[in-house]
Amino acid sequence: MTTKNEQLAARAQRVLVGNYKQQPIAVVRGEGVHVWDADGKRYLDFIAGIATTSLGHCHPKVLAALEKQAKQLWHASNVFYTEPQIELAERLTGASFAERVFFCNSGAEANEAALKLTRRFQRDRGEDRFEIIAFESSFHGRTLFTVSATGQPKYWKGFEPMVPGVKHARYGDIESVRALVTRQTAAIIVEPMQGEGGVRPAPAGFLKALRALCDGEGILLVFDEVQTGMGRTGKLFGYEHHGVAPDLMTLAKALGNGIPIGAMLTTEAIAKSLVPGTHASTFGGNPLAAACATAVFDELTTGGVLEHAQIAGEYLAGRLGDMARRLGDRVVETRGQGLLRGIELPGEAGKVIGRCRELGLLVNAAGERVVRLAPPLVVEHVQIDEAVDVIERAIVES
Repeated sequence: MTTKNEQLAARAQRVLVGNYKQQPIAVVRGEGVHVWDADGKRYLDFIAGIATTSLGHCHPKVLAALEKQAKQLWHASNVFYTEPQIELAERLTGASFAERVFFCNSGAEANEAALKLTRRFQRDRGEDRFEIIAFESSFHGRTLFTVSATGQPKYWKGFEPMVPGVKHARYGDIESVRALVTRQTAAIIVEPMQGEGGVRPAPAGFLKALRALCDGEGILLVFDEVQTGMGRTGKLFGYEHHGVAPDLMTLAKALGNGIPIGAMLTTEAIAKSLVPGTHASTFGGNPLAAACATAVFDELTTGGVLEHAQIAGEYLAGRLGDMARRLGDRVVETRGQGLLRGIELPGEAGKVIGRCRELGLLVNAAGERVVRLAPPLVVEHVQIDEAVDVIERAIVES
């Protein structure tokens, strides 16, 4: 007799495009830091929708915001003003370097908007600049422009030719960046910590060096904070750890705690290049998504979640460090920042991830050999202890 998980998997395989490699369970319910599959098994969720449900599943304040807005207005399009969108933009600009916000639906769309804007801005000021410098092992999305910026050739295969004018430097190596700069360089796009590229934080001083290089050469600096933004690193935005601000920043994932929304933030001077008709999004910042994201922002900044996440991140780092020392050469390295952590293994991570799932813990990979941990920011120490114990057992048994 087949299980409900198997039945749902079979149905999915008959009708869905096979572009994902799902773990063999169907998630049907979530609450806090736990989810349940179709057969009723409970899991400790250390994926959080890939660093997305940062307040946990079905957070009561986000749910209340969704229910309230759903009774008032779902969608109006951006040919009208809507108050939830304005309120969210006010909060984001009030807490960051930015003065203007463009809303969309995903991280890829936010990065697409940022890259387009950098080219338009340079052309508007009379500069023939269109080249983009990105980094090896980076990840910026799956649209043709953003996947061209993504520094992982495996994602390019079969979609060539890539968007012209995109170059890739070595992450953390400022000299490799300088070697690619020309008089046609429009922008540099960088993650303060590479997520999909193996959970690799930027080396000390690297982002400051990029800022100085951009200032000296008339280049715009874009920080992709789709995965690091909204408290994931222990601060509201990852760039705050480095004492440097970008010209443009992109957000998504945790911005809506699972409600699809993305944002591109920039200064007033740069934003002026997006005049009516140059860029748009039908659903971007719609009232439902914006109301939920505002509730997320308020809970992070006034509900004590950010402070809790800082402590939890330090505790997780300590527990992972202790585990690595016990396991010796079974672990190459543990790294990360805040509640985005990676465990690099000497072999493929897949078996460890599968064994964790069997033991009731959901984690996923960031590259072939790295187990990624991105639990909700509300995770408690006892749950971190449980997760690390499971991971250690899974490494030993795999």
